[in-house]
Amino acid sequence: MYVYNDMRSDSRVIREAASLVEAGHQVTVMARPSDPTSSVGDREERNGFEIIRVPGPGGWRLWWTLARYPWRTRGELLGRVRRAARHLPGQAGSLLAALGLLAVAGAWSIVCLPVQLVASRLRGQRSRRVGPLDWLVRWRYGIGGWAAAAAGAAPPADIEWGHDLSGLAAADAAHRLNPATRVVYDSHEIYLEARTSAEQPAWARRIVAARERRWIAEASGVITVNAALADELGRRYQLGAGAGPIAVVHNCPGSWTPTPESAHLLRDRLGLDASVQIAIHHGAFARGRGVEQLAGAMLEPGLEQVHVVLLGGGPERTAFERLARDPARAGRLHVLEAVDPDELLGWLAGADVGVLPIQPTTLNHRMSTPNKLFECLAAGVPVVVSDFADMRRIVLDDPAGALGAVCDPTSPASVAAAIRSIIDRPAADRAALRQRCLDAAHERWNWETERQPLLQLVARLGPQVNR
Repeated sequence: MYVYNDMRSDSRVIREAASLVEAGHQVTVMARPSDPTSSVGDREERNGFEIIRVPGPGGWRLWWTLARYPWRTRGELLGRVRRAARHLPGQAGSLLAALGLLAVAGAWSIVCLPVQLVASRLRGQRSRRVGPLDWLVRWRYGIGGWAAAAAGAAPPADIEWGHDLSGLAAADAAHRLNPATRVVYDSHEIYLEARTSAEQPAWARRIVAARERRWIAEASGVITVNAALADELGRRYQLGAGAGPIAVVHNCPGSWTPTPESAHLLRDRLGLDASVQIAIHHGAFARGRGVEQLAGAMLEPGLEQVHVVLLGGGPERTAFERLARDPARAGRLHVLEAVDPDELLGWLAGADVGVLPIQPTTLNHRMSTPNKLFECLAAGVPVVVSDFADMRRIVLDDPAGALGAVCDPTSPASVAAAIRSIIDRPAADRAALRQRCLDAAHERWNWETERQPLLQLVARLGPQVNR
């Protein structure tokens, strides 16, 4: 398996790898170091499989930054100067080279910086955070460089399994080293409709889409996370003749039963008694996840006593820590560090409602059925979710009854109303709703059920004799 992260908390990949090991297969996961700029890899044994973290080439970053944003190289180049100066005269050549690059960066900055400022003003304040050239260069040298390194360091295998498009690049590279292997594409999302990729102009995305199209056509199997994404992938791309139908494996945790202790974990951590109601959002704090709307919803009428917990981390964490200090929220907004995936359900079980107001900013968001939805159900926690088709179906159309409520995720008032529709119920009704969520997780939305298409796909592909 190939995954473009450090594999320390990727619950889907961890579950898949462990399930394949339990079924008698040998699994190695090729990942990358936690620090993407690190040149040092490592190995780890986990749940019966090995993780090999392979660094990608890093030299391209300095040269590309020097060409595009020379003023940003000052710190690194000064560091090189200092290191070389400490080892004179042996490092005299390195010192001269670093001083030369520093001079070039300074001169080029005088030319480049005004041009960049003018271009930014012309584009306006809503310009892309990552431009198309930067994005394509990262794909070519960052992701592509790691893909080649990971494929070269991987042990012999029968199946090269790419998680997301970045992982598929590595699986394809490994397949080209040994064409006898089979390739599986595990598409966690519509990659080109997510995050930074979705912000790129059509011409840039078409370049990467052409590669995705070719790689998928050569794959022996494709997996994704829900039926809507399977339909979209089938519409966009031509699958190989032997790939079979796209397998759907939802991101569900294994069946779990709350313990008396789990009900108190969260409240003990926050110093809250049992009468205080808690709304929780867990996972990455990033644009489009609706954390801002949730923070706004807690100021709406009827939620004056509700505490909101943000459990996780990510690029927006600092902003939410500042928001938590806002006197208007009277100490009711709590930002907690992410917990180990194996302990997550115990922490969630102490909440009264899980809130997932994912924003309709991308096609990928509108078609999503995120891990956190199923994790809340597994913990017996009712949910408030965006009123998107697949999430609405899971939450409102369950055969035993609704598992929560839906909302307009762009409106804090709508988010607040959906939260109130759960927490304002009589205690007996809230207990019955929690039990219904837990029953749905035990009967339908659990990994023991969801992993079956995964195991069937590997059984269909079978071992390859010629390595």
